[in-house]
Amino acid sequence: MPVPSSAPSSPFSSAGLLATIVLGLGGCVLQEPRGVEAVGMPAAWSEAAPGGGQADATVPAEWWRGFGSRRLEALEAEALAGSGDLRTAAQRVRQADIALQIAGASLLPGASASAGSSASRSEGSSTRRSTSMSLNVSYEVDVWGRLAAGTESARALAEASRYDLETVRITLTSSVAATYFQLLALRERLEIARRNLATAERMSNIVEARLRMGVATPLEVSQQATTVLQQRTALAPLELQIRQTTSALALLLGRQPVGFEVGATEKLMQLQPPAVAPGLPSSLLVRRPDLRSAEARLAAASADVAAARAALLPSISLSAGGSVSSAALVSFAGGAGTASLAASLAQTIFDGGRRRLQVESSRSQREVLVETYASAIRSALKEVDDALGNASTAQRQERTQREVVVQAQRTLDLAEVRYREGADTLLTVLDAQRTLFSAQDALAQQRLTRLNAAVDLYRVLGGGWQSP
Repeated sequence: MPVPSSAPSSPFSSAGLLATIVLGLGGCVLQEPRGVEAVGMPAAWSEAAPGGGQADATVPAEWWRGFGSRRLEALEAEALAGSGDLRTAAQRVRQADIALQIAGASLLPGASASAGSSASRSEGSSTRRSTSMSLNVSYEVDVWGRLAAGTESARALAEASRYDLETVRITLTSSVAATYFQLLALRERLEIARRNLATAERMSNIVEARLRMGVATPLEVSQQATTVLQQRTALAPLELQIRQTTSALALLLGRQPVGFEVGATEKLMQLQPPAVAPGLPSSLLVRRPDLRSAEARLAAASADVAAARAALLPSISLSAGGSVSSAALVSFAGGAGTASLAASLAQTIFDGGRRRLQVESSRSQREVLVETYASAIRSALKEVDDALGNASTAQRQERTQREVVVQAQRTLDLAEVRYREGADTLLTVLDAQRTLFSAQDALAQQRLTRLNAAVDLYRVLGGGWQSP
């Protein structure tokens, strides 16, 4: 009695069986832990904010308006509209978004189609014509979550690029303010130098008049002439720095530095540093986009580890295809059609440990980013604490320096009177001139330091940015 043979299994049923197994494993997606050791946040800052301010207040988005400078407001608006660095950062955001779309497309099936017609004839035979068309669809089943992890990594990097854009914006606005204040300070110092030159020249005329009267010596005339020359020499370096600072400001605005000028409509001493409210240390994590960027890159690294682990496991692909062909040229009448459905399972047997080493490399990179993130938080806390200390110190030093200028001016006035009356020597007057010039120049630099301290405090507090 013949043994009945079993019915041949259909490729459709085999593919269906494998698809069933695949779907059953769908919940086995590999997950990589993302826990980060918490960084201790202090309850309060070591230094109080100068000028007071509410502890939980937020920095305004357009913080530069607090300095009361219309010119600075116009410069900031121009920089935000014309900065090449800002446009470059925006393009990086666009590139990251495109990369996210590419990663997302890997989760979708792929399809390809082809069609062709041909005609051939050989000597002594009739012409042979044929037409064919085929359609193929393929899909990689993301059983282990490798493709999903790649998409998650791309999404985190896209978020990081947006935070980086905000960081560039904050850096740009703070640089514009600092450079403009530097320009005003140099102009103030140049004006002080010119006033002191005029004072030295006036005193030189007095000494020469006393020489003609026989109450002064040629040595005193020479000493005062030396002072005049020294004051005149001090002008050139300041004029050079003004030109260089003006060019630097033009570059920040996206302008051509040659021929760029900033109108001298404001004085350094007219600007008053605003009171900056630092908020609580715990709020710093949502105030600074650079910290959020580091956090997003850490999330991307965790997803990369998951993708690398999934790459160790078999990959499963499904494919389906159909074709039709005809012996007629550009015609499918009477043509024959075929269809296919296939499932494949692929596993790398030996690659010299490359994939396992890739997992270890991804884990190591993640550990680096964990440490980088924690270090960035600690550095941010230090920056704010230092900026608060600098702002408070600069305020006290400026107040003291103003008193120094008042006393130096009084000393020079008294020295000139005593010299005219013959009660004192010219050396006393020369020393008083140098002291006053140095005190006035130091006051201008101290006001610049105080303004820059306020700008720096705004910057390290996140420049008014708030986490969405």
